[in-house]
Amino acid sequence: MGSQYERLSGPTKGVPAMSERRPATPAESPEPSRIGVIALVPDNWHGIWMPRHHVVGRLARHFEVVWIEPAKGWRDYWLANDQEEPAIQSIPAEEYGLTLYRPGRWLPELYRPRWLAERIRKQRVINAERMLRKRGCREIVLYLWRPEFDWAIDAISADLTCYHIDDEYRFSVNDLPNDPREVALIQRADLVIIHSRKLLEKKGHLNPQTIHIPNGVDYAAYATPQPEPADIAGIPHPRLGYVGVIKSQLDLDLLHRLAQRRPEWSFIMVGPEGYMGAKKPVLEALKALPNVYFTGNRQLAELPAYMQAMDVCLMCYEVCDYTHFIYPLKLNEYLATGRPVVCSPIDSVLPLHEIVGIAGDLDTWDNALQNALGAERNTAQASAIRQQQALQHDWNSLVEEIAAQFRQRIQHGEACHGTD
Repeated sequence: MGSQYERLSGPTKGVPAMSERRPATPAESPEPSRIGVIALVPDNWHGIWMPRHHVVGRLARHFEVVWIEPAKGWRDYWLANDQEEPAIQSIPAEEYGLTLYRPGRWLPELYRPRWLAERIRKQRVINAERMLRKRGCREIVLYLWRPEFDWAIDAISADLTCYHIDDEYRFSVNDLPNDPREVALIQRADLVIIHSRKLLEKKGHLNPQTIHIPNGVDYAAYATPQPEPADIAGIPHPRLGYVGVIKSQLDLDLLHRLAQRRPEWSFIMVGPEGYMGAKKPVLEALKALPNVYFTGNRQLAELPAYMQAMDVCLMCYEVCDYTHFIYPLKLNEYLATGRPVVCSPIDSVLPLHEIVGIAGDLDTWDNALQNALGAERNTAQASAIRQQQALQHDWNSLVEEIAAQFRQRIQHGEACHGTD
C-alpha cells in the first residue's frame, strides 16, 4: 500500500539545549544505528509538545527513529484537500535527526470494515519497519505511548516492545480500576516505563520489567538567563505566572478568587487553550479581570524567557484522583529557572515540600504566594537549590537511561517478544 514519509536528518543529530544547538560530532553517537525505534504516538510532531516529543526526539541521538504521525480519517484525505493542520510548535524535526512518517491517503484511519481497518493499521507499522531495515537496522524497538496501540505488537516481530505510561489514560476525576486492555498490554510488554510514583504504585506490579523515569527538563535552556519578552514587559510586578496548556484540570475558580483578592498582583497565563468543558464560563470571567493577562500560544524556545519573567510560577491544579497521577512537565522547567514555585497538593510535588510551596484553599494559596514573594525565598541560595533539583532531571540524562535499557535488554536477550 502507498505511503509518504519525510526523512528529516539535519546537522544536529541529537538534542542539544536550545541555547547551545550545534552540529553533532561522531563522539556524540555512541554506536552505529543498528537499533531502530518505531514510535507510535497520539500526537503530531508539530502539535503541543508532550513528554513523548522530548523523549523520542532525543532517542535519535542514539538510534534511527521513526515517529509515526497519527493517520487522519479517509474523508480528511479525500474530501478536505488533505491540508496539513496548523503547527502549534514549529520545531523542525531535522534538529533531532528523526524521521516523520505520514501514512497518507492510502493508509487512512478506518473503523469499518474491521478487517480492512486492522490491515491498514498494521501496514503503517510494517512500512516504518521497512524504512529502518533499509537503513541497516537489525533490531527493532516498538515504542508504544498509548494502550490503544496494543495491536502493533502483532503487526511486526519486534526485538523489544516498550510501553511508556505518562498519564492515567482514563482521565477520570475519580480513580477507576486499571483498564483491562491496558493491563493486557502492560503484561505483554518487554519493558514498561512509568513517569509518576502514584501511577507506579497502581500499575507497576503488573509487570516485573517496570522502571520509573519521571518527566524532565532541557536544563540549559531554562537555566540560562533570557531577555524579558517584549509583550509582557509593561505588565507590573509582582507577576504570578502559569505557563502551559490552559485546560479543565486547572482550578480556574481559585485563580479568579485570588486575582480578585489581590488586585495589586499580576496574573499571567502563557499557553494555548485546550479542552475546557464546563469551565469555559469561569475562564471567560478570569479573562475579564484587569490584572489577569493571557498571551496565547508561544513556541517552545520562547517559554524559558516567560518563566524567568515571573516572580512566582504557578501550578494551580484542581486536586482529584486524576491530578494525583500526573507528573507535570512544567515542574522541573519552573525549578530550572530558579524562580519560586507554588503548587496545589498533588502527589508528585509532596516530596518537594521544602523547596516548592504547597497550597490547597484560597487562604493557604494567598499565604504561600506571599511567602514565595518574600526575601527568604528569593536568595541566590534558594534559587540554586531549586535549580539543583531540576538538574537531576535533565532530559538528556533521562533519555540516556532509556537508551541504555533498550541496548541492554536487546543485547542480553531479555525481551520476551510479547508473550501472554
